[in-house]
Amino acid sequence: MASHFEVLLGAVVERPNTRVAELPLLTESEREELLVKWNDTGAPVAGDRCIHELVMARAAVEPDAVAVIDGTREVTYAELQKAANGVARHLQSLGVGPEQVVGVCVERNWEMVATLLGVLASGGAYLPLDPAHPKARLAQVLEGSRASLVVGHEHLLDRLPWDGPTVVLDEEMLSGAGEPPHPSGVTSKNLAYVLFTSGSTGTPKGVAVTHGSAVELIEWARHVYSDAELAGVLAATSLSFDLSVFELFVPLSWGGTVIVAANALALPALPARERVTLINTVPSAMTELVRAGSVPANVKTVNLAGEPLPRKLADEIWATGTVEALWNLYGPSEDTTYSTYAAVPRESTSPVVIGRPITGTRAYVVDQWEQPVPVGVAGELWLGGAGLARGYLHRPDLTAERFTPDPFSDDPEARVYRTGDLVRWLADGTLDFLGRRDHQVKVRGFRIELGEIESVLRGHTEVRDVVVVAEESRLIAYVVANADVAEVREHVRARLPEYMVPLFVGMEALPLTPNGKVDRRALPKPDAAAAQSTGYIAPRTELERQLCGIWQEMLGVERVGIEDDFFELGGHSLLATRLTSRVRTVMGRELPLRALFEHPTIARLCESLPELGGTGVLPAIEVLTRRERLPLSYAQQRLWFIDRLEG
Repeated sequence: MASHFEVLLGAVVERPNTRVAELPLLTESEREELLVKWNDTGAPVAGDRCIHELVMARAAVEPDAVAVIDGTREVTYAELQKAANGVARHLQSLGVGPEQVVGVCVERNWEMVATLLGVLASGGAYLPLDPAHPKARLAQVLEGSRASLVVGHEHLLDRLPWDGPTVVLDEEMLSGAGEPPHPSGVTSKNLAYVLFTSGSTGTPKGVAVTHGSAVELIEWARHVYSDAELAGVLAATSLSFDLSVFELFVPLSWGGTVIVAANALALPALPARERVTLINTVPSAMTELVRAGSVPANVKTVNLAGEPLPRKLADEIWATGTVEALWNLYGPSEDTTYSTYAAVPRESTSPVVIGRPITGTRAYVVDQWEQPVPVGVAGELWLGGAGLARGYLHRPDLTAERFTPDPFSDDPEARVYRTGDLVRWLADGTLDFLGRRDHQVKVRGFRIELGEIESVLRGHTEVRDVVVVAEESRLIAYVVANADVAEVREHVRARLPEYMVPLFVGMEALPLTPNGKVDRRALPKPDAAAAQSTGYIAPRTELERQLCGIWQEMLGVERVGIEDDFFELGGHSLLATRLTSRVRTVMGRELPLRALFEHPTIARLCESLPELGGTGVLPAIEVLTRRERLPLSYAQQRLWFIDRLEG
């Protein structure tokens, strides 16, 4: 029997003017299997319900159950509901209602959860604002969202580039004293939240998600995860990323407990670590936890998403001997967090797949002519169904480009989202992720458009040419400029979040192919020695000598001077975390992670120590005592102090 390729080739030879898209690539039975059978995931089940209504229903059933754990504080469902009511009532008094966007800038604690629920109960949609991001970036997000007002903690609101109305969270508001909020009239079709992602044109774009799409995700999770699994869900992801939607609203909708952490690597230090039953994070963060032996025995379920899951990591997770369920999940923000899922088997040599569509989701794999491709053939993944976002907020042009009518549905209102991801169907009806068809990348779990970084770089008047590439766990910018690398880097840091700031390589000119395009294969590997553009300056004190030695070890370079920039030498957020851990191990001293981002040279770091509470030396750390019920390993003790990790 002739293969699809042979049939196609013969037809093209016989009819040379025929478009490939017009040729019969699939039999009727194959088409039925790909478009119908494998997309028979069940009808949407969300109904006309909203996120906060699901949580309110749990509060009515189990008011005294623990909803949120923040450090040592336990907040019941009744207390959480009262606080959310107080926020909602205040926002309504200021005119907040359906389709109005409310910026949220808060610390990671129980009040964060109450504030989000309060915004939703008022009828509004929440917009996360990360105070760690540069003001230029926050200004873009606020302008692009057309936010009505911003609510948050006073000391964080002061940092925002915002002169509009603000609401300061206070004790009286969060006490929930007074009447419940008025019925807002919000429905499942109304906006629930807006998350801004990297944009290829240099401007971030806001993904607008409705209540109905989020409730569809929550309902699917109910049929996959048991009460025991949702009993203690670690909430460690920034609100700016969609994994947080699962971490907060899935457990709260089904009677579980949300355990708030600064980031996933802070898990070993949490007072409530023994109550965590499910971790939902990215593979790069899970790698660090496994490497440090910091996955508590009570964690029975692990969700991994945001970047490809290596088989080696899956094997290491199973090797803990305590994890009972490991899921690989895939999905863009434009399809509400998760679109496909796969249970990762033990002791398998096969690559990890992204699995099958979740309930109410349709998945199509199409070629460049927008026709479905046979099993085993690579194509672009299109997603449709109940989880689709409304589109990009206030960007009808971009929405029309990426959210298009579903050509395989009889419903004239059905749409698909063109993901840009390359996948293939396997014979068992699962999807295998292959990469991207454009310059969007995932680095340490962050979705990044390389074009946005290039656009910001070209905004520097002295930059003549640039190309940005992703290599393993780092971004590299090859820059042709009349300015020095340090100046260009500061230009970028003032405009982009730290996770988007690349390692810089200065070039006289970019290598080109014969047709004039950048020859990416001819770009040189970054040279750590070349990054030491200021020349070597030796350490002057014992503290500087110790830090230089640790930097050399962590960065894998032969020599580090006190004026060398940690990030220009190839450092990134995960390496920074390891470095602070190493400082504690070797020196018995604490180096705050935030200080390293703000003062990336050893000279500047040591100069800043007095204002960080020291006296020119790194402050000593009190040694943790071991607990009888769940002893901390030495590696776990090393991780306790992490106070912030991007992503």
